[in-house]
Amino acid sequence: MENKIKEEVLKLKKEKDFVIIAHNYQIGDIQDVADFVGDSLELSRVIKDIDKKNVIFAGVRFMAETAKILSPEKNIILPVPTAGCEMADMVELEKVKKLKEENKNAKTVCYVNTTALVKSICDICCTSANAVKVVNSLKEKEIIFLPDKNLASFVRRSTDKKIIAYEGFCYVHNQFNILDVKRAREKYPKATLMIHPEAPEDVQLLSDVILSTGGMVKYPKESKNNQFIVGTEEGMIYRLQKLYPDKKFFPLRGKPKAICNNMKKITLKDILLALRGEGGESIFVEESIRLKALKSIEKMIEIL
Repeated sequence: MENKIKEEVLKLKKEKDFVIIAHNYQIGDIQDVADFVGDSLELSRVIKDIDKKNVIFAGVRFMAETAKILSPEKNIILPVPTAGCEMADMVELEKVKKLKEENKNAKTVCYVNTTALVKSICDICCTSANAVKVVNSLKEKEIIFLPDKNLASFVRRSTDKKIIAYEGFCYVHNQFNILDVKRAREKYPKATLMIHPEAPEDVQLLSDVILSTGGMVKYPKESKNNQFIVGTEEGMIYRLQKLYPDKKFFPLRGKPKAICNNMKKITLKDILLALRGEGGESIFVEESIRLKALKSIEKMIEIL
């Protein structure tokens, strides 16, 4: 059944001149039919550079919004409109405004894992890969950092600036704990432990390397080791195993698995329905919000 759907997806994609973009955390079947797989900003930049107008973005809403901000002329379709991000939804505009009022000398840095509206009221965006570089590029000594408190703690250890963190978190990464590390180390003693900076600080400090998903894609190629414990959402293991078939990748947590329920809402059938024009949502970002959000993203891109 899945193979039949795959075949139809690939056929329709070609006939209708669509491109399919998938985040690293998507299920393997979706990664297999995608033209590009990567992290949210990487994929948004890919969309900007390709000549296809119609894009199916297999990811969550803020990612599709970011793609629309960068490529307003393109038709960005989110296959499952309810695929959101709990961390992005933790940000309350009034709380951000209050933080800015209380810290008038601070610049506001927002993670790309935020809505278009939140990006529009921030000074500059960052990714997990470049957060330290972005913060250190600013002349201000005080930084409001949102929404991830764990990424904020990672940045705090790498800068002399005062980091004022919003108390948000990714529930998938925030569930990792010291016991998970202990069990994984015992089970896979020769493996290199790669941890995402959205994990709690005590877990970060026990890692061999702290890496964004983009960093995790590159690191095994450069490493002499052939075993890796992967401290992020489990979809990443599928991508890594496909990229490096001669190496072994193990999840940091066995049970319960580290799964993003919103990412996993999207199925192959949803991709098919979106291609048929029978499902999904074409993303819209109000122009006044888009232009302000674009500034915060472009400022980040300038320093990359």
